[in-house]
Amino acid sequence: MFDAPAQRTANLIRLEPEAPACAVEPRRAGFHLIDTTMMYAPQSGGVKRYLMAKRAWLARRRPDVRHTLVTPGPRTHADADGHVTVAATRVPFGNGYRMPASLSKWQTVLRLLEPDVIEAGDVFVPGHAALYAGDALGVPVVGFCHTDAAALAALHFGEWAEAPAFNFWAQAYQRFDHVVAPSRHMAARLADAGVQRMSIQQLGVDTDLFHPGRGDRPRLLRKLGLPADTRLLVFAGRPAREKNIESMVAAVERLGAPYKLLLVGAGKDVTWSPSVVSLDFERDPVRLAALLASCDAALHANENEIFGLFVLEAMAAGLPVVGSRRGGVGELIDSHVGQPADNVEPAGLAAAIEALFARDVAAISQAARRRAETRHGWDATFEALTRLYSGLVTDNTAPPLALTA
Repeated sequence: MFDAPAQRTANLIRLEPEAPACAVEPRRAGFHLIDTTMMYAPQSGGVKRYLMAKRAWLARRRPDVRHTLVTPGPRTHADADGHVTVAATRVPFGNGYRMPASLSKWQTVLRLLEPDVIEAGDVFVPGHAALYAGDALGVPVVGFCHTDAAALAALHFGEWAEAPAFNFWAQAYQRFDHVVAPSRHMAARLADAGVQRMSIQQLGVDTDLFHPGRGDRPRLLRKLGLPADTRLLVFAGRPAREKNIESMVAAVERLGAPYKLLLVGAGKDVTWSPSVVSLDFERDPVRLAALLASCDAALHANENEIFGLFVLEAMAAGLPVVGSRRGGVGELIDSHVGQPADNVEPAGLAAAIEALFARDVAAISQAARRRAETRHGWDATFEALTRLYSGLVTDNTAPPLALTA
C-alpha cells in the first residue's frame, strides 16, 4: 500500500493527459528498460548526451526494447515518448538542474512503470529509489558510475569531506546487482570501494554528427573577430570547478599570441582575459559539432575526469587533444591523437600545447578522427550494454570485469 505522498504521485501520473504512455503494456520479445538520474537538465552534459544517444540507438537498432527515461522536472508528468518527469525543486545557480527530495515519490513512479531492468545514473534520490523499486519488483538494478562523489566532495568542501562521501558512495554501489564503469580509472575507484559485480564499458560518440566536414574555420574566425593565423583551442562543457577552467585560461595567457581559447558553455557570465573567447552553452548538437570542427585543437584539464565525452567528440570532429595523462582522459589520448600533458597546471598545459603545434597537426588530426571511427562508435557501447541488461533479466547473470571498446 502506498503512503499518502506516494498515492498522490500515482494519481498524478494516471491523471496526466498523456499518462497512457506509462500504462502497463503486454510483454514484448525484448524487455522494458528504465534509465533514471538526477543529472539531466537543459544545459547538462555527458550524462544527458549518453542517454539521448541510447534512446536513439535503441529505437533504431533494438525496437523490441521499450525504453523509459525518468528524470527531474517542474512537475510529475509522462509524455508519449516514454519520458517521465518527477517534480523536483530547481537548484539555485545550478544551470537548470533540479534536486529530487522525495524518495517515496520517485520509487512510486519507478514501480508504477513496471520495468524489467533499471539503470541508475547516480546514487542520490533516483539511485536509491531504483534500488528500493528493484527490490519491490524483483528486477535487477544496474548502477552506471558517471561521477566520483568522494573526489568532488574533497574538491568543493575540503579533504575532510572525502571520507564520508566515499563511504556513502561505496555503500550505495555495493548494493547494485551490477555496476558499469566507463573507464579503468573509475573501475579502480569502485574496486577500492568494495564493488565486485562490475564491468568496464567506455562511452561512445556519434561519428556522423561530429565530423571534420562540418567545420568552417575561416567563417568561425571572422565571427569571433580573430586573425587568420590564430591557433584556436576549444573546451565545451559546464562551468564546474572540477573542469579546471582557470588552469586552461592561464595556460593560454602564458603562451600569448597567436593562441586563443574558445570556451563553449564553461565561460558564460565570466569575464576572462583577451586570450579567451566565451560563447553560451550550445543546445543544438549540429551547431556544437560545427564549432568543434572549426577549431584547431581541443583542451581538457581535469585529471580526475571519469571519462571525458567531450574528448571523443573533439576527436571525431578531427581535433587533436591536449589533456591529462591521468584519469579517464588519459585512457583516450596518447601522442598519436594529441599531446598528453605531464600535469594540468598552467605551465604543464602550456608546454603540451606548444609541443603539439610543433608537430604535424594535420596528421594528428586525421589520426584522431580515425581512432574515433574505429574504436569509439556508439554501436559497441550499446550492444554491450543491451547484452548486459538481457543477461540480468533472463538469468541474473552478467559478464565479468573486462574492458570493452
